[in-house]
Amino acid sequence: MQIVRRVRIALVVVAAFAMQHAVAQETEASNSFVVDKIIAKVDNYIVTKSELERAYQEYITNGGSASGQAKCQYLAMLVRNKLMLAKAEIDSVVVLDGEVDLNTQNRMDMIVSQSGRSVADLEELYGKTLEQVRLELRDQVREQMIVSKMEEEMTKGVAVTPSEVKRFFGKIPKDSLPYFSASVEVAQIVRVAKVSEAQKNITKGELMEIRKRLLAGENFADLARKYSDDPSVIQNGGDMGWSGRGRMVPEYEATAFKLKPNEISMPFSSPFGIHIMQLIERRGSEYNSRHILISPKPSAQDLADATHFLDSIRLLVVNDSIIFQKAAKEFSDDVTTKGNGGFFADRDGGIRLTVEDLDPIVFFKLDSMKVGEVSQPIAYRTDEGKDAVRILFYKGRIPPHEASLEADWTKIQAATLAEKKDRILQKWFQKARTDVFINIDPAYDNCGLLDER
Repeated sequence: MQIVRRVRIALVVVAAFAMQHAVAQETEASNSFVVDKIIAKVDNYIVTKSELERAYQEYITNGGSASGQAKCQYLAMLVRNKLMLAKAEIDSVVVLDGEVDLNTQNRMDMIVSQSGRSVADLEELYGKTLEQVRLELRDQVREQMIVSKMEEEMTKGVAVTPSEVKRFFGKIPKDSLPYFSASVEVAQIVRVAKVSEAQKNITKGELMEIRKRLLAGENFADLARKYSDDPSVIQNGGDMGWSGRGRMVPEYEATAFKLKPNEISMPFSSPFGIHIMQLIERRGSEYNSRHILISPKPSAQDLADATHFLDSIRLLVVNDSIIFQKAAKEFSDDVTTKGNGGFFADRDGGIRLTVEDLDPIVFFKLDSMKVGEVSQPIAYRTDEGKDAVRILFYKGRIPPHEASLEADWTKIQAATLAEKKDRILQKWFQKARTDVFINIDPAYDNCGLLDER
């Protein structure tokens, strides 16, 4: 069960760390090792030894025990994914290019921002341009999205009953029950600082000055990298490439279709902030553009207003005039937690989070709080980079313990569901493998991937 779950996590990591793989290949080459080897073929798709090793090592890093069985299960998952790709091609299952591009760009933004290096340094390190890396990563992202779509279709509507969860748990040997570390239940109500019109006008003025410099002939990419808040600017210099209708937010798209080629817009607003855009070219319903984005910064008074708002909500909660969960659903600006009554949730939907799952800043704040307490408003920056204030509700703490149905129902239910889905996918593999050519390197015969079951 743990292996199957970690396989899925590892496959996501494989794509995200594509650039690190390029470095590993260069290192192996310099040490005179074999750079890579094809260990499985599924129609026109291949599984390489490095692909298997990356997924397996991620499993080890996440606490898995090294074993030949684990590596075989990872190879089985990779081969099954390639079979899904081959079958998707036969069945004409596709994903939209726009969604692939967006997902790829998000991965690239994450990799670049976490590296802490300049574009030039990264390109020198990897021996290729970031555009080349993006194209390689795009293929991996596309494959990953197709596999996910196939899995969703094959396991759509699958659920588990309470009796199935109990049977699953009952089959785990007593000496193999996992031991869970301490966990907490904590919720939040977030108020994003509302930027005043005065602050928005300041930002528009900044963009008007940049526009003047562009009209005077300064380089667009240089100014974009210096001033734009769009994280992708590091690699693209503000160039958004070709876009079709419906891909960008309505405000951006509407501006693009109003401009003439090479014209630079006046500042305009979107949910991301305030932009200026240059239309490079337009062909029918598609357009090529570049932009500079600046997100207006809230003033001290804007933050004070958000703090005052949460002070009033906290007072209502403390005086039992409203329960925290109801207040979160009504007033919180955080879309990921408000529907859950403000509670942070793990990947299985449970509200008990370990230290590893919880935001470190939140965890350290809990050190100074008592169970049942609601904190004073705390200023912070959201994942989207917005200035905000939040109050925390420390509902409960569960000490370290051996897994049990009573304390860990959500986790065990998720594991039961994952195993059930995996059985469905394995049955599909056994049936579908006869439709395509599959060849496994003899070195992995011990895995028995092609044995009849």
